[in-house]
Amino acid sequence: MVEVPESLHSMFSATVEKRGETYTFEVPQTEIDHGALTPGETYRIGVLTQQLSSTEATDERTTRSPSSSTKGGSEPPTPPVNEGEVRDVAIETVGDQGDGIAKVERGYVVIVPGAQPGDEPTVEIEQVQENVAFASVVNNDPRAL
Repeated sequence: MVEVPESLHSMFSATVEKRGETYTFEVPQTEIDHGALTPGETYRIGVLTQQLSSTEATDERTTRSPSSSTKGGSEPPTPPVNEGEVRDVAIETVGDQGDGIAKVERGYVVIVPGAQPGDEPTVEIEQVQENVAFASVVNNDPRAL
């Protein structure tokens, strides 16, 4: 397990792409929307290699089909969660409305009413939007008992 320092502002997955003589990656809009990053600012970037299971690698290749690219760029990635999906999340913070906020792949935000920072509940994804999903707790963190 990787130790994450307290000064970490953001963590998301991105693919490095070649553009001319340089290499770039895209920052998800949610990182800007939630104030984790500010356009025009300079940040220190850490890079971790991603070890995919064979199932994840197959899913990753499937979602990156050549037809999804458009001239001059690519379409925004689809949300990494689906309605009805059940998964474990880690609540990182509380939003303005008092709901728990978890981030999953690529920094995608999952809002969980009633959850608090440090909780690690099992949730069911109820509604999926382009940049955020809403979920309900189906099983609370067993460590909280």
